[in-house]
Amino acid sequence: AVLLAFQVRLVMKAHSFIRENVPRVLSSVKDKSGTVHIPRISQYLYFLFAPTLIYRDNYPRNPTIRWGYVATKFAQVLGSLFYAYYIFVRLCIPQFRNSSQETFNLRGLVLCIFNSILPGVLILFLVFFAFLHCWLNAFAEMLRFADRMFYK
Repeated sequence: AVLLAFQVRLVMKAHSFIRENVPRVLSSVKDKSGTVHIPRISQYLYFLFAPTLIYRDNYPRNPTIRWGYVATKFAQVLGSLFYAYYIFVRLCIPQFRNSSQETFNLRGLVLCIFNSILPGVLILFLVFFAFLHCWLNAFAEMLRFADRMFYK
């Protein structure tokens, strides 16, 4: 799943890069102008690591990196991982360990599923918080990416 998500992200970034740059190249060829503005490799590499899917030649940048903020976000990612582990150990694994020792019946299956809904939702929220908020904000800060109006 992680590999598939990474590949989808790269395909979306490649699509954005091509969609933004091909019209510029075609218009300069159509106008028969001598200069064609092609992005530099450094601009493309920055775009690959920046937490955005829309390609621009230049992004707003912060003047400095707040390393305390980066450390806080990575600590929150680690805290989320430990909390997800705790949820699995305390709420999920005992539920399925008990169900594996019993004979199969529909009532036991339904109870097992309903008892796993709350831990599953908690882990889903933790994954969204850890990745979308903490991980991406930490990398945005390390890249000095200043446009962080994700929720607007």
